[in-house]
Amino acid sequence: MTETLITTNDLSVHFPLQGNLFGPKPVVRAVEGVTVHIERGSFFGLVGESGSGKTTLGRALLRAAPITRGAANYSDSDVSYDLTTLKGDDMVEYRKRAQLIFQDPYAALSPRMTVRDIIAEPLEVMRLTKTREETDERVRAIAAKCRINLEHLRRFPHAFSGGQRQRISIARALVSEPRFIVADESVAALDVSIQADVLNLLKGIQKDMGLTFLFISHDLSVVAHVCDHVAVMYLGRLVETAPTRELFAAPRHPYTKALLSAIPSLDPDDHGKVVKLEGEIPSPINPPPGCKFQTRCPFAIDICRKEEPKLDHSGFEHDVACHRWQELAEQADTKADTEA
Repeated sequence: MTETLITTNDLSVHFPLQGNLFGPKPVVRAVEGVTVHIERGSFFGLVGESGSGKTTLGRALLRAAPITRGAANYSDSDVSYDLTTLKGDDMVEYRKRAQLIFQDPYAALSPRMTVRDIIAEPLEVMRLTKTREETDERVRAIAAKCRINLEHLRRFPHAFSGGQRQRISIARALVSEPRFIVADESVAALDVSIQADVLNLLKGIQKDMGLTFLFISHDLSVVAHVCDHVAVMYLGRLVETAPTRELFAAPRHPYTKALLSAIPSLDPDDHGKVVKLEGEIPSPINPPPGCKFQTRCPFAIDICRKEEPKLDHSGFEHDVACHRWQELAEQADTKADTEA
């Protein structure tokens, strides 16, 4: 039986803004009421449009963003942390166990440090090694695992391509031997061929080191390649979550269906209908009432504009937040039977 490494319950992250002197301060509701369970050793995908709150949720789980309310827990085989109250020595220990792979490999690396110093920095800051020889040994070991030539450790980041720089970023994140990794759009800035190489590297390292990944992306085709389970976010809320194959085979939420329809097909005979979403994500400062997707949903009715849907179990580990998902699923099945 698999165990849960990260658990959140009704997690919210709000950022107050400066308001006028006499009125209430506006609040950016970046993440609102998110409940997830990330199993140990899994590759958990988090998808959605830009501005949906994916990065903020990842940062909250790393304690790099404040948690406004709700519960968040990290529970490994030997230790457990309440992420909402984490501080002091527990925060230092958690930093060793949870790391981040940044999106932009060009901005994430200091141009004034050699590759060796970049990878070694977490070891030195966290005091995980006692001597330079021990540090160098661990740097060489993780460099080899990330397919970085040892002779490159003496060079500076400007000498490398985007894919090579991202492997350096991955090595830096892994050198402290963490258990939980947040990969925030970690292949979005790379060419397609390089993306595949980095994804295969991450998948191999995950199996080899027994890591748990939160993989944040807006590219569903990438998520389908590496993730075991997928959660879909919209305006700070989860609208659907399911095992990857189940989600791609039978999406329930209209927003998920629209995202999946936008994936380009390599089959020239595939003339699947693309679901076009009108407008953009509403402001998290002033979200619409009821279902947050109702302003763009072609199936919205009165209840959608008045009452916010809760995540409902639609099958094994498949949850969806939509008032009409059962009705829409029956209509789709009837249409499929008629066409057949």
